[in-house]
This record gives sequence, C-alpha cells and structure tokens, in this order.
Amino acid sequence: MAKSDYYEVLGLNRDAGADEIKKAYRRLARQYHPDANAGNKDTEAKFKEMKEAYDVLSDPQKRRHYDRFGHQDEGFGGGGFGGMGDFGSGIEDIFESFFGGGFGGSRRSRQQAGPQRGADLRYDMEITLEDVVKGKETHIKIPRKETCSDCGGSGAREGSTADTCATCGGTGQQQVVRNTAFGSFVSVRTCETCRGEGRVIKDRCPNCRGQGRITRDREIEVKIPAGVEDGSRLRLSGEGEGGLRGGPPGDLYIIIHVRIHDTFKRRGDNLSCEVPISLVNAALGGPIEVTTIDDVAQMNVPEGTQTGTVFRLKGKGVPHLRGYGRGDLLVSVKVEIPRRLNARQKKILREFAEAGGAKVAGQSDKGFFDKMKDTLGGK
Repeated sequence: MAKSDYYEVLGLNRDAGADEIKKAYRRLARQYHPDANAGNKDTEAKFKEMKEAYDVLSDPQKRRHYDRFGHQDEGFGGGGFGGMGDFGSGIEDIFESFFGGGFGGSRRSRQQAGPQRGADLRYDMEITLEDVVKGKETHIKIPRKETCSDCGGSGAREGSTADTCATCGGTGQQQVVRNTAFGSFVSVRTCETCRGEGRVIKDRCPNCRGQGRITRDREIEVKIPAGVEDGSRLRLSGEGEGGLRGGPPGDLYIIIHVRIHDTFKRRGDNLSCEVPISLVNAALGGPIEVTTIDDVAQMNVPEGTQTGTVFRLKGKGVPHLRGYGRGDLLVSVKVEIPRRLNARQKKILREFAEAGGAKVAGQSDKGFFDKMKDTLGGK
C-alpha cells in the first residue's frame, strides 16, 4: 500500500523548519495518541503514521534522503524510516510536559509502595582545642522518629495487617481522566484514599496511631577522635530516624566546630603560640618555661635571641588523625622592653652601652633605649 507524504501527514510545507515540525507533531500527538482514543484502530494507525513521519523529518540526514528519494529507498542506515521500537519511549516525556502526568502512569507509580529508608539527621557539636588534642567521649540527646516497637513499623494493631488500597491497587497513585478540546487525557496524582501509601490500615496501632513510628528523645554516645578538624563530619550509622514500612533507619551526622583558643592557633597538625621573654633572658639566654596545650615544657633560649625567633617543640602539637605521633608546637618569642626603669637600672644600661661603644641618650639624635627597641623589635 502506498504511503502518504510525510509532510502532508504532519500538515507541513516542504520548507518547514525544525521548530515547526516539532510543534506540528506535538499538536497532532495530543489528538491521536492511543491513550486518548482507547480502542480506536483508525487513530492508532494515524498516530503510528505521524510518528514515523516525525522520526524522519526531525532527523536532518533522514530528511535529506527522503526529500531526494521519497519512499523509494527506505532501507538506508540499516533501519529505514519505520519501526516504532519501544512504543511509549520518549512519548511519555512529551505528554508529561503538557499534562503533568503520563498515560497509564509511570513505572514508579505502578510499583507498590514498599519499605523506605529513614531520614538522616544532623547534630552540630562545639568542642575545645583541648578536646581535639585529647579526644572526647560524650553523650548527646536528640529527638528522632523511631520505628514503633509494638507494630514493628506496620502501623497496624498487633495481630492485624494493613490492606492493599482498593482505590489505587497498592500503587499509591491515582489516574484521573480529563476531557479537553483535544480529547480525553489521563493524568496521575497521589491517591486520595491512602495518601500515597498504597495500603489502608483499618485497625491502627494504639502506640503510634497507625504512623508506624513514634518520636522519642534518644541519648547517644559519641566518641570524638583526637586530631579531628574543624568542620569534620562524623557518621553514626543507623542512628538517624527509623524507616517507614520496615525500611532501615537513616544515619546521624555529627558536625564538629572547634572553638577558637585564646593562646594557640592550629596549622595542620602543628600548633603555634607567642611567648614573651624578658630583655635579660633574650640577651643572656637560658631555659624558660612554656605552657603547652597539655602541660608545661622547658625550652632553652640562646643568648642574643631576637623578637620573632621561632622555636620548635617536638610532639607538642595535635595528634595525627590517621596515624601515630603528633605535630609540633611552634613557639614565637617576643622580647619585652621595660617601660619604666629606676635610676640604678638606667645607670647599669648606660654603662653597658658605653662598654660596647654605643652612645647613650642625649649624645645622639637617637637614644640608646630607642636603638635597643629597634634592635629587639619593641614598640
């Protein structure tokens, strides 16, 4: 049987653009789709014909071949122009964009509502830098929905069961037929009887009132590992909300926030701090005590130490999170210049300056103490 001209099938001129072809096909698809004309063989044949025409004219290569040879050679490319393949493939997407549903329902809507995993929960925890160094074990209390122990999450009273929804057949979806100027169309929406659950509970569990879950405050033990970083996320598997209809529980995520420390700053697994030392300690050198994050350590300062000199105390930093050992403590010294001196102290410093050949205050534009401040970095 001779085939109709593809341009005539879609009501197009031969110079129609790609947008015109698409619009024409969509317009006719509304009218002739089989789901809108159930049992009508004529419209089904018409729809197949226009689908075949659209497949050819919407493909630039196939269209050029058709414009040149017409229906005389339909075997090019190993497949020709025809062939519906998966009849519904791609068509549902087009109709869903128009009618917000689909014809006959999507694959998901045809599946009966089953077990559903519980929601994940988040808990923000603030800890100190000392907690980071030593690690911490604590308990937190969170409100969460848990699977009802009386009904096991079914929502039905012990000894009874939930019935499959008669309205949607257990899919949780309901088909609605709408009559329009283009014909009758079917859209899918949540079932009003079971509210998308796919089942109806006639004898509800008195403990959870048919919900399958109850809200409860739960105390949970949390172990913070030493070396954890600010912003880290700790996952506690199965400590989230209980699942629906027998589904597994979600997880609990602990988000770590490290409080700013008054003395120490963290740089990776190292800590840093600034330690003041006296003018005499800086000049003569010797041992000084340094307060670390967890104890007091001795540190030797060599004579002539300048402000800003950094010393490293091994193993006094943060423990390595994934491995053994600890980082270091980087100690920056700041030489403190005395603000007030008595007469004897001034005399001693002048003698010190003269012994070194330096001029004291009043003998130059810049006094001895000013020079010393410049040398040691004082203000």
